[in-house]
Amino acid sequence: MKLDAELVRALVREQFPEWGGLPVRPVPRQGWDNRTFRLGDRLVVRLPSAEGYVPAVEKEDRCLPRLAGHLPLPVPVPVATGRPGLGYPFPWSVRRWLPGETVETAADVDRIRLARDLGAFLAALREAPERGPFGGPHSYYRGCHPSVYGHEVESALDALGNAVDVAACRAVWADALGSAWPEAPVWFHGDVAVGNLLTTGGVLSAVIDFGTCGVGDPACDLVMAWTFFDGAERKVFREAVGLPDDAWRRARGWALWKALATMARLSSPDPEGFQSRVLERIIADPVVG
Repeated sequence: MKLDAELVRALVREQFPEWGGLPVRPVPRQGWDNRTFRLGDRLVVRLPSAEGYVPAVEKEDRCLPRLAGHLPLPVPVPVATGRPGLGYPFPWSVRRWLPGETVETAADVDRIRLARDLGAFLAALREAPERGPFGGPHSYYRGCHPSVYGHEVESALDALGNAVDVAACRAVWADALGSAWPEAPVWFHGDVAVGNLLTTGGVLSAVIDFGTCGVGDPACDLVMAWTFFDGAERKVFREAVGLPDDAWRRARGWALWKALATMARLSSPDPEGFQSRVLERIIADPVVG
C-alpha cells in the first residue's frame, strides 16, 4: 500500500473529523521505520512502514507523556492514536509538531553545546522515575548487553575479511564484552542519531523518535561519540553524560557492531562509506580515560 498524503487525509477525516479540514503534506526527509506527515501547522501524523515497527506506537503513546515531565527538552507527546482502516493495516499516531531542523541537515549547529546539551538530556532521561519496558525485541535489544549481536559481529568480520583490521575489531569487541551494567535498569532512548535530534538556531531543541526506548543499560545511547562528535566535543559529551569507563567500552562495542553489520550489508545501507569512516574512529579512539 502506498503511504501518501491522500491516504493520511482520508484516515484523519474518517477517524478524527475535527482535524479533517487541515492540510496534509509529507515531511521533506522520511525515516526508515515510519512515514511522517504534517497535519496543519501544529500536528504530525506517523504511520509505521511495516509490521515490525507497530509495537512502538503503543509504547510511545504510553511512555512519552510520562517521560516528558522529567526531561529538559521537548519530546513528541502523542495526542491521539488512530486505528487500522481504509486498507492500512496498522495503528498510527498523531503528535504535536516540534519545529526545528535535524542535526543531520542543519548547517549552523554549535557542536560543543550540542555535546553538552545532549549529554545532559541523556543523564536526565536515565534519572526519570517512571517504569518502562525492559530492553528486548521491541528495542532491537538496545538496553541489553552488546553480546546479543555477537553472531552478527562474527558474520560481518568473516564477510569483510581483509577489508577491515580484523584483529583491532576483535580487540574492541572483547573489551566491550568485559563488563555489564551493574546498577538497576535505567531509561535509554535507543536510537540517538543525527536524524532524531532537532535544533533551532544551532542549539538542541527537541529529541524525537523514541520507538526503541526502554530501560536497561544506557551504553547504547553513547554511539554519537563515534558517529558524530570529534575531538573536544567527545570530551564534553562524556563529561555531560556522567557514565563510567566500562559503559563507554560497551558503547564502543555497540558502535562497532553497527559499523561492521552495515558495511557487511547485514543492516541498513552505508551511504558514501559513512560507516567505514566511523569504524576508523572506533578503532583509533576509545573515548575512555
